[in-house]
Amino acid sequence: MIVKRRKKNIRSSKKIIRKSTARKTPSRTSGSNGASSSKGGSRFFHVEGTSDKLLLGSIIALTLFGLLMIASAGVIYANDRFDDPYYFFKRQVIGVVAGIIALLVLERIDYHFFRRWSLFIFLGATILLVLVLVPGLGVDVNGATRWISVGSITIQPAEAVKLAMILYISAWCSAKGVKRITDTVEGFVPFLAIIGVICFLIILQPDVGTMSVIVLIAISIFFVAGATMKHLGIIVLVGIALLLSLIKAAPYRMQRLLTFLNPEQDLQGAGYHISQAAIAIGSGGLLGLGLGHSRQKGLYLPEPVGDSIFAIIAEEFGFIGSIFFVGMIMLVAWRIYSIAKNAPDLFGRLVATGIGVWLIGQAFMNIAAISGLMPLTGIPLSFVSYGGTAMVFALAAVGILLNISRQSRL
Repeated sequence: MIVKRRKKNIRSSKKIIRKSTARKTPSRTSGSNGASSSKGGSRFFHVEGTSDKLLLGSIIALTLFGLLMIASAGVIYANDRFDDPYYFFKRQVIGVVAGIIALLVLERIDYHFFRRWSLFIFLGATILLVLVLVPGLGVDVNGATRWISVGSITIQPAEAVKLAMILYISAWCSAKGVKRITDTVEGFVPFLAIIGVICFLIILQPDVGTMSVIVLIAISIFFVAGATMKHLGIIVLVGIALLLSLIKAAPYRMQRLLTFLNPEQDLQGAGYHISQAAIAIGSGGLLGLGLGHSRQKGLYLPEPVGDSIFAIIAEEFGFIGSIFFVGMIMLVAWRIYSIAKNAPDLFGRLVATGIGVWLIGQAFMNIAAISGLMPLTGIPLSFVSYGGTAMVFALAAVGILLNISRQSRL
């Protein structure tokens, strides 16, 4: 009897302890459910952590420097075309302000939000590419239809497609996983189909330079996602074959290639652009002619605020200034690499990789082309060349990068 009473007392004391513990400490399940219900759909808009200040500072510096160079390089060109020496500068300021707003907003949104909506973003951007080809909407400039005009607003859908494609392919690859990505049927063929549709629409504009950048971005993401070297090799071979066929199909593309191989063959014709760029770069010497003192921007160098703006940078700031500018781009590249390397998941790593290849690869392709190291392609200089649409989406992409950095251990 004594033993039975002792057992009953022990059981009752355990029940009392459990009840008191339950009152003092709420259960994890109820706590997590309460948090999720209180946050609801706003959980994507509250991300703790500190973003990469060095990346942000570098991008702001490049953007402000770009505004300065557009004001300098475009003063004569703008006055001649629009009777307003600061026409390009004023319009670029609008693009920069809109881009900074996009950066600040996207920097606060959890980048996983875009994984959920990546397909719809991609389809929307693809529809814009189709609308470029619609008569009345598409704007034809020098035989190329790359812009959509709605009232006084003109946008270039290809810039939106770059970011939309990065988000969608990154989400698609991370959902597939390495095992399915390496499979020919489940990974390789669908990847080619996605890229093929975008390339076909861009070729119709036509814009081979943008197509090359998009293919480079896509291959980079596919490689980091775990694609096999065999599949990557096939993509490269197909890309080279397609590029050669496009060059052969259009006489002006063949002329660009021949001019690259022998720029002095026709200095007043096909070789005029690159020869004037070489004069600008050479005139800068070691220290440059000084801000605002470029001679080549005086209606000698074509597109001084666009594709050719690096030549004006070299002329006004010289070799030292050019090296410093390239060093700033390398600093941005290093920070993006660090973000991609330390991203908390595969999706973040792929998005950071794609954005990095887009912004940095495009910048070096522009510098190489205007320096005579590769054929002219019409690719803009990231954060510097004139173009409101390009600026908005480039800064928006930086906002996503900063959000990834918030959730990374840098």
